[in-house]
Amino acid sequence: MKQNFTVRQGALDGVEVFLSVAQHRSFRRAAAQLGMTPSAVSQAVRVLEARIGAALFIRTTRSVGLTEAGERFLSQAKPAFEELVAASEVARGLGQRPTGLLRLSVPRAAVPILLEPLIASFCQAYSEVEVEIAATKELIDLAAEGFDAGIRLGQFVDADMVAVPMTPPFRLVVVGSPAYFAGRTQPRHTDELRQHACVRWRRSNGALALWTFNDSGHPIEIAVAGPLIASDFSTMLGAAVEGVGLAQVPEPIAAEALKTGKLVQVLEPFAPMTPGVFLYYPSRRQIMPKLRAFIDHVKRRRGDLGNVAGET
Repeated sequence: MKQNFTVRQGALDGVEVFLSVAQHRSFRRAAAQLGMTPSAVSQAVRVLEARIGAALFIRTTRSVGLTEAGERFLSQAKPAFEELVAASEVARGLGQRPTGLLRLSVPRAAVPILLEPLIASFCQAYSEVEVEIAATKELIDLAAEGFDAGIRLGQFVDADMVAVPMTPPFRLVVVGSPAYFAGRTQPRHTDELRQHACVRWRRSNGALALWTFNDSGHPIEIAVAGPLIASDFSTMLGAAVEGVGLAQVPEPIAAEALKTGKLVQVLEPFAPMTPGVFLYYPSRRQIMPKLRAFIDHVKRRRGDLGNVAGET
């Protein structure tokens, strides 16, 4: 089926030439401005007039004037062409230097631990870039939702994404509060989790996540039970601190609570390693400067982020 175009293909051909001739009232001066020969300018105008179906200029041996059709065409074509040129300049600017809006999709738990220091230093270094952080649990389609990049645990990054590590690998740890363990025996083996209340995590796809462990080099998964289901690690951590039950969370998220004694780690020999946190974005040949600047900034600050992630 033939495609119908809102603007006919080639409809803009010759418009810039027309505007230059209309401005100078001279084919020769328009040719000099555009770097064309006078005959090429005349030909471009003739083609434009033929396509429109009306004469745009009145030509004599001594002068060039506009017809009524030319006047009307000029009144609408000039501001439209200027808008097009301005839009091109804006787009060119975005393609040549770090500027514009950088949209990032991130998990809520990563904001205070990883992003706050990173974003603060990035904004100071690149004042022309605005950063928008959408904190959400959903694994969204970056391109469809208009995001430049996302930040997620490595195991949740699709294989067709370009992934840049932000932290070293870290463990998933099981933690509980001293209040929870008052009168209870701490579990020494994963089988004993059946005797404990566990805070569960519902994934963005609706499934309840199994707890994963490493038993002498063999990965195992266990379905746990408990009184609370959360949709993000921050809520799970807060519930564990309040004594609701045990929670399995990334070690960096629990680091401060473990350090201050609000939480106690159990089942440490079974804690599995995860790939860490990654910045990811769709594979494309040309990356916009704003995203390239952020990627380079992440790489420069990766050592600092690793120290944050490793404080346990």
